Amino acid sequence: MLSVRFFSLLLGLMLAGGAYAQAGLEVTVLHFDTRAPVPGVTVYLENEVIGYGETAVTNAQGKVRFPAVTTAGLYDVFVPETEAYHEARADDLRLRANYTRSIILLLVPVRTVELGEVTVTAQTSFAEINTVNAEVGATLREQEVELLPVEGRDVTRVLYRLPNVTQATGFFPEAPNVSVNGANSLYVNYMVDGMDNNENFLGGQKFAVPTGFVQDITVLTNNYSTEFGRTGNGVFNITTKSGSNRFSGEAFYLMRPGPALDGAYRFAQRDLSGNPVKDGFMRQQGGVAFGGPIRRDRTFFFVNVEHTTDFKDNLLRVPQLGLTETVEGQNHFTYASARVDHRWSDRLRSTVRANVGLVQIERQGGGLEGGTTFPSAANTQDRNSVLVALMNTYTGDGFVAETNLQYSRFRWNYARASDGPQVSVLDPQELSVAVLGHPGFLFDDLENTFQLQQKLTATRGNHTFKLGAELVSSDFSLTGGGNPNGNYTVKLTQAQLDQLRAMNPGAGLRPEDLAPLNPEVLNYSVELRPKAFGARQNIWSFYVEDLVSASDRLNLTFGLRYDYDNLSKGGGTTGDWNNLAPRFSFNYKLDERSALRGGYGIFYDKIVYAIYSDALQQNSTAEGFKQQLRRLIDLGLLPSHTDLDRVTFEGNLTADFQGVPYLGGPTPEEVRARREDVFSNERRILNPDGYDNPYTHQFSLGYQLQLGPDRLFYVDLMHTRSYNLFRLRNLNAPAPYRLTRADIEGKTPDELRALVRTPAEADATRPVGPVPGGARNIVMTETAGEARYWAASFNLLKDRSGDDYAYRLSYTLSRLRNNTEDINFRAMDANDFEAEWGPSINDRTHVINAIFYYYPVRNLGLSVAALLQSGQPINRIPDATRFGTTDLNGDGRSFGDAYVGNSDRQPGEGRNSDRLPWSNTFDVGLQYRLPVRGGHLEFRADVFNVFNAENLSGYSNNATQSNQIQVGPADSGVLVRRNASPPRQFQFGLRYVF
Repeated sequence: MLSVRFFSLLLGLMLAGGAYAQAGLEVTVLHFDTRAPVPGVTVYLENEVIGYGETAVTNAQGKVRFPAVTTAGLYDVFVPETEAYHEARADDLRLRANYTRSIILLLVPVRTVELGEVTVTAQTSFAEINTVNAEVGATLREQEVELLPVEGRDVTRVLYRLPNVTQATGFFPEAPNVSVNGANSLYVNYMVDGMDNNENFLGGQKFAVPTGFVQDITVLTNNYSTEFGRTGNGVFNITTKSGSNRFSGEAFYLMRPGPALDGAYRFAQRDLSGNPVKDGFMRQQGGVAFGGPIRRDRTFFFVNVEHTTDFKDNLLRVPQLGLTETVEGQNHFTYASARVDHRWSDRLRSTVRANVGLVQIERQGGGLEGGTTFPSAANTQDRNSVLVALMNTYTGDGFVAETNLQYSRFRWNYARASDGPQVSVLDPQELSVAVLGHPGFLFDDLENTFQLQQKLTATRGNHTFKLGAELVSSDFSLTGGGNPNGNYTVKLTQAQLDQLRAMNPGAGLRPEDLAPLNPEVLNYSVELRPKAFGARQNIWSFYVEDLVSASDRLNLTFGLRYDYDNLSKGGGTTGDWNNLAPRFSFNYKLDERSALRGGYGIFYDKIVYAIYSDALQQNSTAEGFKQQLRRLIDLGLLPSHTDLDRVTFEGNLTADFQGVPYLGGPTPEEVRARREDVFSNERRILNPDGYDNPYTHQFSLGYQLQLGPDRLFYVDLMHTRSYNLFRLRNLNAPAPYRLTRADIEGKTPDELRALVRTPAEADATRPVGPVPGGARNIVMTETAGEARYWAASFNLLKDRSGDDYAYRLSYTLSRLRNNTEDINFRAMDANDFEAEWGPSINDRTHVINAIFYYYPVRNLGLSVAALLQSGQPINRIPDATRFGTTDLNGDGRSFGDAYVGNSDRQPGEGRNSDRLPWSNTFDVGLQYRLPVRGGHLEFRADVFNVFNAENLSGYSNNATQSNQIQVGPADSGVLVRRNASPPRQFQFGLRYVF
């Protein structure tokens, strides 16, 4: 019923109008001689390309505010010449969504002696002080993005050029690739024109906005408006392009030739999705964008369509079969966007924006260096998105009302493949010969989300009030678990292997081709509960904010935000209702060239849906499992009020069988009776106390100085303290067991092995023993983690203005420490999270970001982007060749990602106790424009990592493949190079702009 009501509302708003990206402008008019405010002056705001004009009269503080104007086109603001003053104006102002820009106009009085025509032009570059509020952020404009070397026109490849943003080490290949303030990249909030663009299962963008649809990109890192919420971390807000009275557009072709020109390299690269690629990699891109008037001065449109194809080769190498073949694969990325703006009257404006993304990432078989996965086991990852955003903005007398609605859909099928079994084939030495058929698991997530915003902005005297209410409602459905068609592990005899080789199967080998060999089945596993399940997440938000213009120099902002997330109820009866978030900030204009700003606020995170989904998928309603939970209640390890019907769920379940005939294993229906007796290594439950929303206290203090009409310096000091962060608690953990440096010093490998606690010894200390239908580890998510962040950010900006150069320089000194890293983070030993305090995986001490633009001659532009960073942390784990295992305490987690606690650490080493070396990358872009009739041709060449530096840190990476996991103590000096930043790469483009 909720979906029906939403659809009815959506249809109604579509008939009324569409979406609109709103911006604001505050103009302060001062006397040229005295710098005193000038009241009672009429200020004009015009936008010729969309036929817009508006006037307002300055108040006693010399201020006027235009609170709701479109981001389309360029604005001119001016005070015309009068008997008392000459004209003063600021031209070509570009505004961004959800932000109020500030401008100062100086009025020159008419002298007794006439000096001729005088016009005072104000500062209009991007390098201008913010005199409105205390938000800490930065913006990249369209012109800067166009000249920067950007891989594949992917907007995420420029985000880390902004201060307090770095490339991220994530926990799965497709994880978001940027981190704000060193925190987990999943917690960043992505927005388009102020509307939600988050994949809400885990995190990251739903629709990957290409640069051709971007007018500007803004990052908000600290103390932003109460209008923004659902994260204690940063916000990326993209303002999209719109049409005007002038028809314009572009058509482009972009190519990355790949290894033919790239620098020599021994490590895998990552494609735009984050997945590894190597030999034969090449990228081809093309697209068009155009916009103009549908009805002059009334209705405008803009369309952008871009497509990318990656060509990549894997190597299928099976020495036992004498087989070496190249397996070709492709990735496809298609992004289409459209926006229509319409002005119904001087008071009512509307726009509709639609985005469609179709992404197919092929896993064609083989491997980067040679693998045994045959094309029959090939599969494709789908990441498909749809966004339809709608807003109407009504400007009344002294108030602005907005009604915004967005529908979005995200389909994430991690391994789309044909039905059938998976077969893993081993030779007589139990080495892999082939992987055939199904990928072996299911993960097909579907998310349908509605977002409704209602905003009201009202001006009363020196107060600007902002009130808002919002609902984000997401319906999730996940089909997950093991393979319902079964996974077989088979072992061939030498005779069978010889027979298979004689068949000369080639790359087309399939599971049924092994049937004549009748191989021995070592193990057969099958999903017993193939089902789709999910829940609806509703996040209600309310906020109120008052921007007080206390004087012509001082602005004060008082805000209060409230959020409620229904998933916070977890396995309990009540949710987290007390999420009140006060925010305060000030901006004091020392003079027209400098300002002091600062503030404090509380920022709440949403509940990441994945923690709820995991607790359903990995749960069980078996009586044996419930028996274990009752025992945990008796022991006080679960609260006495735990309702087993609320914390348990019939999730996915995989059972193992031995001795079954090849391709004749039982189906899920045939072994239905076994479901209650299957014992699992790990099961999860919903938290009976629910989940407290994570929250962050943010403090900031900053200074801005206008060094000249086109130069700006600013510094921000930031401190954040985060609480209620996600982590996993093992309710059935074995007793503590930790070796120290003194325990192992001088020991031989045999003596070290004797110190290791065996899994059987560890199991004997668990609170609850194994039972049929139960689990060894019983895990739940708790919200009890903490983090501390300190940073100082120094920035110097110069706009091109009338010169032939421009630049951005940024230096950040920072430190982030936490005792949890991720939603799947668990303590190394017996839930001892106090021992986990250490640097974040994405912590850097020093980050130097420099961008230089140079225009040596007409139509020629050169950009150089440099990134220098101190190394990320190293987590030191035990040497299995000396200890016999990395699982020193015997709790059974000796594999997987060492960053989420799945491995013990080297005795004597704290978490992330070592550091990788510094990294440095220099990218260069060269662009030449050749005027042609009706426009110009643009020739472009980009070189990434021009010095071919082999950086071991500081690039977008997957934690399981990174150099941040090393063996042995830090003083051993051991540094195994598992991966490195991309080598020197080339990209060439041709664009026609009209």
